[in-house]
Amino acid sequence: MERSIKTARFRIGQVVRHRLFPFRGVIFDVDPEFANTEEWYQAIPAEVRPRKDQPFYHLLAENAETEYIAYVSEQNLLEDESGEPIRHPQVAEMFMVSDDGRYRPKATARH
Repeated sequence: MERSIKTARFRIGQVVRHRLFPFRGVIFDVDPEFANTEEWYQAIPAEVRPRKDQPFYHLLAENAETEYIAYVSEQNLLEDESGEPIRHPQVAEMFMVSDDGRYRPKATARH
């Protein structure tokens, strides 16, 4: 069976928000398809569990209460057009913020 190659809709440094839940974040890594644990995947309620055969994004995420790392399927992300900066404390470690508010990966942030 031939597998089609998926192209990620979003890019590293892009600010996105979740389609269903009230959080947003900046993308710092992309997996071409699901690459987390089966336990993590099964913990998602079945009615909102995403397909595994799509890009998944690692976010420096935040909601009204806290900042954290999120792992989100492409189908559940939308571009965040608020223009609000991301307050996550690790943003300064991984990104430079340009004059127009865009997040640019720092070369030293690679593992």
